[in-house]
Amino acid sequence: MELTLGTPSLLFPAVSLLLLAYTNRFLALASLIRDLQAQYSTTPRQSLAAQIDNLRRRVRLIQSMQAAGVGSLLLCVASMFVLFGGLAEVAGWLFGASLVLMMLSLALSVREIWISVTALNIQLADMESGR
Repeated sequence: MELTLGTPSLLFPAVSLLLLAYTNRFLALASLIRDLQAQYSTTPRQSLAAQIDNLRRRVRLIQSMQAAGVGSLLLCVASMFVLFGGLAEVAGWLFGASLVLMMLSLALSVREIWISVTALNIQLADMESGR
């Protein structure tokens, strides 16, 4: 397979949309954390402490997701520069590494979704115990 300048550029829209989605997740979590902190300061409950721990893990995952996504984009750009310089084999390796970082970012995203479902289950259990 021959790597052309167009091949790495195909990743730009995908990575940009992923980073936008990750940023939206981060902003939603930041708002939720602020709300939970206010609730916890007035009435500390064990379920709120569990939610806060869950959110801390999710924020760290989103940070890693964003870092892997940005790293993917940077390696993609680097591969285009190297390809432009005529080093097709090096460009291929850089583009491959870019794809690996993209896969890592997506895998972390799945893990974060899994944790968010756990958070919803904590909330549902708290609601059920309050009946």
